[in-house]
Amino acid sequence: MEGSGRMLVTAVGINSQAGTIYSLLNSVNGNTTTGKAPERRNVKWNEVRQNGNVVEPQEKLASTDAKRKPPKVKIRVKEMSVLQLKLTRLAIQIGYLGVAAAVATVVILVIKFCIFEFVHKQESWQTSHHLKQLIHFVIIGITVLVVAVPEGLPLAVTLSLAYSVKKMMKDNNLVRHLDACETMGNATAICCDKTGTLTTNRMTVVEAHIGEKVVFLSDLMNGSYCHAMDSFFLSKLELAIALNSSYSSQLLPPKTAGAIPIQVGNKTECALLGFLRMLRKDYAVIRQNHPESEFLKVFAFSSVRKSMTTILLADGGQSLLCLTKGAAEIIISRCSFMMDDRGNLTELTHEGRLAYVRNRIEPMAKKGLRTIAIAYKEDPISTAEKQSIDDESAWLQGLILLCVVGIEDPVRSEVPLAIRNCQRAGITVRMVTGDNMETAKSIAIKCGILNNRARDSPDAVMDGREFNRRIRHPLTGHVSQELLDAVWPKLRVLARSSPQDKYMLVDGIIGSHLRNNREVVAVTGDGTNDAPALKRADVGFAMGLTGTDVAKEASDIIITDDNFTSIVKAVMWGRNVYDSIAKFLQFQLTVNVVAVVVAFVGACFITDSPLRAVQMLWVNLIMDTLASLALATETPTEELLKRAPYGRTKPLISRKMMKFILGQAIYQIAVIFLLLWAGEHILEVDDGRTLMDRGVKVPTEHFTAIFNTFVMMTLFNEFNARKIHGERNAFAGLQRDVLFVCIWIATFVIQVIIVQFGSVALNTRPLELDHWVWCLFFGFTTLIWGQVLICVPSSILPRMTDICFWTKRSRQRRYRKRLPQDITAPTTNPTINVTEDEGAELEPQGKKPSARADAVIVDNRSRMNSHISDLPPVEVGRRLDSEDSDEEDDEEEEPEEVESDILRQGQFLRIRGLSRLYTQTCSSPDLDRQGAFRRSVRHFTELRPGSGHVIPSQLINLRRHQSFPDPEPKRNWKTTLPPVLLSP
Repeated sequence: MEGSGRMLVTAVGINSQAGTIYSLLNSVNGNTTTGKAPERRNVKWNEVRQNGNVVEPQEKLASTDAKRKPPKVKIRVKEMSVLQLKLTRLAIQIGYLGVAAAVATVVILVIKFCIFEFVHKQESWQTSHHLKQLIHFVIIGITVLVVAVPEGLPLAVTLSLAYSVKKMMKDNNLVRHLDACETMGNATAICCDKTGTLTTNRMTVVEAHIGEKVVFLSDLMNGSYCHAMDSFFLSKLELAIALNSSYSSQLLPPKTAGAIPIQVGNKTECALLGFLRMLRKDYAVIRQNHPESEFLKVFAFSSVRKSMTTILLADGGQSLLCLTKGAAEIIISRCSFMMDDRGNLTELTHEGRLAYVRNRIEPMAKKGLRTIAIAYKEDPISTAEKQSIDDESAWLQGLILLCVVGIEDPVRSEVPLAIRNCQRAGITVRMVTGDNMETAKSIAIKCGILNNRARDSPDAVMDGREFNRRIRHPLTGHVSQELLDAVWPKLRVLARSSPQDKYMLVDGIIGSHLRNNREVVAVTGDGTNDAPALKRADVGFAMGLTGTDVAKEASDIIITDDNFTSIVKAVMWGRNVYDSIAKFLQFQLTVNVVAVVVAFVGACFITDSPLRAVQMLWVNLIMDTLASLALATETPTEELLKRAPYGRTKPLISRKMMKFILGQAIYQIAVIFLLLWAGEHILEVDDGRTLMDRGVKVPTEHFTAIFNTFVMMTLFNEFNARKIHGERNAFAGLQRDVLFVCIWIATFVIQVIIVQFGSVALNTRPLELDHWVWCLFFGFTTLIWGQVLICVPSSILPRMTDICFWTKRSRQRRYRKRLPQDITAPTTNPTINVTEDEGAELEPQGKKPSARADAVIVDNRSRMNSHISDLPPVEVGRRLDSEDSDEEDDEEEEPEEVESDILRQGQFLRIRGLSRLYTQTCSSPDLDRQGAFRRSVRHFTELRPGSGHVIPSQLINLRRHQSFPDPEPKRNWKTTLPPVLLSP
């Protein structure tokens, strides 16, 4: 329902349509929820008439609703975010390695202990002594496991997200869902509105076309033009503007003298009211003389109709006055006459309307102005009674055009720079608006969404009608993903679009497998009709100033200032979350590798770990808690927008990070082993290994120095961990990260206290000043070693060092096993010879297509030497179709794409099914006597001119040929193409 008035409320809460939408949006689990209607009290109709605020359904309606079963709504569980999937997979992999290291450490310690005690010393079992020693070995193993497993990873993620959400509030981003923050780091496309997001939403009439005259803002401001207007024309114009608009739209006096009036309500209507004030007319007086209760019918503005119409009585009830306004080209197409400022009428023919649009409306639209036409019609009561009051299309016939105004909505000054930053960051910005195509194109050029070369491209700019024509199948009328894939990559501006068009565009981009990585789409919206698109998008942005409650409820982030630059800030914070997690991982994994290797080697050679359990727990505390606070709370910079988006398949630990992890681990392990076996000579202290071999467990300066050196190297490596992209200056940005500096100093002070005053409780002995100098020297050298590692190319690392390499390889092996390796034909079928053309290898042109794409790319120039054993093509299609369904399930579990050779193999086998059908009909003409099937297959395998793409839509012709009689009378071969090929 649209419009305004009094309503009789028959249902509220969950029983209303809005309540149903809210119940769908608020549900977060997959259980079936039951909405129960509240108890109702029957109220007599007389009470309703006396008190309009007490509204209850009638007795019959209440009894009917009582019998109705409560609705059941099934809610789909929201899938894990990209970061959660990556972290879960990484934690599992590291956990396996940690368990293996812990078990190996305990086993080696137990074996050495048993050999030494029961074989070498030939002692008997002593429960108190030997069991205590075994328990000590288990404690060491548990300590290794605790240090190896990244249990601090969830804490780092939570801290980073919580810190980012808090800071994003200052950047006008109210985050409703935490995962939306990190999802914006992956964003590759933004579909945004124009009005209020890219523009200031402060509209002003700057140009008006009245009859054959053009009136500019300067003429309206000085008032010279107003006195020359005819009174009859001016009376109709003021009624059409003041009455045919929402009475909630007003111009309020400014708060300060000399300022511009405050616009309240619909901004377009406020601009028209301002235009009326320029004509020296007061809309408030007109509205007082014509209250809304006198209106017979109001057709409120709709994004589909692009118009608003009001019908009321005129001339003392002798006629009906129809006032309308809306999109200029739509209203003009309904006008039969045009009135000039003198009150003279001119007939508008079809050619005249086209010329008016071409000569007047399009030039204004090219300036970026919104064009609104104002028209009216007055019919006698006797004529108007013959048509229905509810038939808007009948009222919008034979209108008289009063004027066409051009409304300026300036582009925000900061938007062009923000869009350039998005484009530099690898994010495609698309504008989806309901404005005229020329207006949208002009605004897009000013914002930088379109360049001068693409402004005239029919693929880059199109309206909603052309968009629907291109994406829908010509025969069925259904939206085709294949046709959508041919439209959205080049589309930049979608004008005269509806909320349904926006939803189909967003759904098509997200559901496309045209590219290796699925697009991550962010969408802005402010209306209730935008809720489905906001919910479908990966990240939905609702407008905080102009957005409806339903749109805000469907969104993930609310922009409190309705500014596009706030979306760019959200992208920066999203990427900063990824960087913070990567920094923490680079730091933590370095410590993990060093601690595990030291504990394992110590167990092998000196029957105990050089680092005591309590010391390793302190190191683990540094890694998990303090490092999380220090590294996960850094502020984002503009440098984040100079990189491409984090891909959905890109691992969290890049090869460059792995180089630093392994490089720093090798250095620290070398230093610790150097101090372990030569520390007594370097530090001039007693050898602690001898006491450990004898089982004497007292703190020594030797092992205290090893522990202190390890912590110092860890602390100084924390500066290196702040840079994950090979930056030279490890101290850059420290002035902004005060928390990092404070935590680092606090950790250093606590380490000094532990070493100097820990004593037996922490297995330490106070160190001399020269020992501290050595520890600080080894720690500071990690910074120098980090500069050396920057000079080492990351390409020297083999692919096996990639933490996701083996997972990807195992997945590819599973995929290859699902492909038919050896296909044998039944002996009853005739042998089919494979022609040379039939064996042509299929190589994709341009970008690698996905495994589920319906369209394949054929290259007849290359030849394939391998052949596939004979099999009826139906069986090939069926097997491939079943494999496609398995592959689809596998892709939902594993976001990564398969290799291109696997893709080509699957595409080759898919086309081979068609080729064999064609070959069989050629070898046995009786199968297809009229040759219709062979022509259909030949037409299918032809290349689209100039593109090299197969035309899958031609397969619709193959539906007519589903069975072919076999020349042998006892067999009837039912042939059906794979459904994936038959889909439009």
